[in-house]
Amino acid sequence: MTKVICLTGGIGSGKTTVARMFEKHGIPVYISDERAKLIMMQSEIIQQIQTIFEEPVIQEGILDRKKIRELVFDNKELLDRLNSIVHPAVANDFKDWVRSHSDKAYVLKESAILFETNSQSACEKIILVTAPEEVRIRRVVERDGVSKEGVKKIINQQISDYEKGKLSDFIIKNIDIKEVEKEVLMIIRDFLS
Repeated sequence: MTKVICLTGGIGSGKTTVARMFEKHGIPVYISDERAKLIMMQSEIIQQIQTIFEEPVIQEGILDRKKIRELVFDNKELLDRLNSIVHPAVANDFKDWVRSHSDKAYVLKESAILFETNSQSACEKIILVTAPEEVRIRRVVERDGVSKEGVKKIINQQISDYEKGKLSDFIIKNIDIKEVEKEVLMIIRDFLS
């Protein structure tokens, strides 16, 4: 039976960078956010999402992700309705993906909202990636072109690293890339071999 190792962390912590390090060492990696974006391009999902919004969120057959982000940013009810469509679709996609890797002892699932969605029970081990808040804010501002205030608001909506750390088996401090690589190798050598 393939075991699922989960990797999580707050926005801008460097989860995907760390996940790619595991991937370089032959561990299949499922990036939940990337898969969700692909799933949200499926016509049936697009239509389901449009039904929860009063104004159009489809442009030329695809979802206007920026508009959706703006609409749900301060509207928990809309966000919950959006998540009720996307999260089950991603969960089903992940199950199919794990089945397609049944020849592997371990796979790694990267998920920003592992604890927020109460999905941690499916994890054999949990790896938390952390970084100083100012570093996280800078990364997201540079990557996504959003305001510092917007990033801070997202950070404040997520479960704190302290709380996530209490529920995690490993904590990787993503400050020095060489140290992160050493920690990844140690986890692979000691726990995934």
